[in-house]
Amino acid sequence: MTMTLLDIMRTSAVIPVIAIDDPEHAVPLARALVAGGIRVLEVTLRTKHGLGAIRAMSAVEGAIVGVGTLTQPEEFAAARDAGAVFGVSPGLTPALIAAAKSSGLPLLPGVMTPSEVMAAREHGFQQLKLFPAVPAGGVGMLSAIGGPLPDVTFCPTGGISQDTASQFLALKNVACVGGSWLTPKDAIAAGNWDRITDLAKAASSLR
Repeated sequence: MTMTLLDIMRTSAVIPVIAIDDPEHAVPLARALVAGGIRVLEVTLRTKHGLGAIRAMSAVEGAIVGVGTLTQPEEFAAARDAGAVFGVSPGLTPALIAAAKSSGLPLLPGVMTPSEVMAAREHGFQQLKLFPAVPAGGVGMLSAIGGPLPDVTFCPTGGISQDTASQFLALKNVACVGGSWLTPKDAIAAGNWDRITDLAKAASSLR
């Protein structure tokens, strides 16, 4: 993988936030999303099947798989070894900064305030996740931050829907958005992969 984190963010308008409850769903879900034009997949560690799903999805042609919900330093190397090519965390701590550097896994850390944005930038992070995006101020917050901090690019995540995603994507400092609406639990449980592909196609057309 020679893509930078910014390259990855610009590949898909929407990065689905995925929680796998059944490992058998991992590969068909990844194939359905890629078929709809969504190649960048964030597999969270919110379930015990996260690492296994990353390993399986990484083998799907066209998929660019990252790990989400990184909260512990030891998770970085484990996710990298499972095949993740980028990481996403809900926040940023000294321990996570050290783990990201030692593992070599590009990290998209979560921030919520201008001070957190500036602190992350001081540590070399210029691609950030505004999280939770809507409670943090949403489009208005990102537009305001873009004035004094124009060199930072965001992937806002949290509270964004298919109906509001385009408002975020229209901002100059937004490369993509994160969302869970592409992977509804009922569609996954039913194996309705065509529905997920249709959702992915609609998301791909947002930009």
